[in-house]
Amino acid sequence: MPEKILVVEDEPALLETLAYNLERYGYLVETISNGIEALETARREIPDLIILDVMLPGIDGFEITRILRKDLKIPILMLTARDDEIDRVLGLELGADDYLTKPFSMRELLARVKAQLRRIRLFREEMRAETGHHENILTFDNLEINMLRREVKFDGKAIPLRPKEYDLLLFMCENQGKALSRDFLLDRVWGWDFSGGSRTVDVHIRWLRGKFERDPGSPKRIVTVRGVGYRFEG
Repeated sequence: MPEKILVVEDEPALLETLAYNLERYGYLVETISNGIEALETARREIPDLIILDVMLPGIDGFEITRILRKDLKIPILMLTARDDEIDRVLGLELGADDYLTKPFSMRELLARVKAQLRRIRLFREEMRAETGHHENILTFDNLEINMLRREVKFDGKAIPLRPKEYDLLLFMCENQGKALSRDFLLDRVWGWDFSGGSRTVDVHIRWLRGKFERDPGSPKRIVTVRGVGYRFEG
């Protein structure tokens, strides 16, 4: 399931740019341009992350953060046009998780978004582990993935995987039925700073097919989408 990001920004051009780039990387994005609506939307939608401008009409970003922190643990990445230490300290003390000063590069923002989402995923996994929640296990017919133990079983037998094999398989399973490009998989599984090419994806897909396909030469589970990349069928 793609992660949902609420972007709260009153500059139309920047709001559009943020939404475009985040959607391009596979996130579900909702955009808001004023503080009051941002509060209502955050409480109603419970997004995975909020990107929040400090200077907003209605209620500013500091007040939104203070209010939301009373009952929600959503990561908040604050944006400000002022490079003022007092603003940064105030935002963090009120409960913001990270802070970016305008102008910033989209690459840096995406890296910080990924870091915050990774942190909240780990937190949720730890909470599930403490409660023994069954959602830690994904099952697709004869394929079972234990997300907490990072273990995979095929036909009831444990299958050893390299770290990136596991990461790639899990990401594709979480996006079942979607056509995913090689570049998109490289960014989401290996990271934007990975220096290798798309051939890396092809090699890992071949390895996975060899382990989870009845006939790797005619795959049914991880299929090729011509001109795009790959799709996990389940």
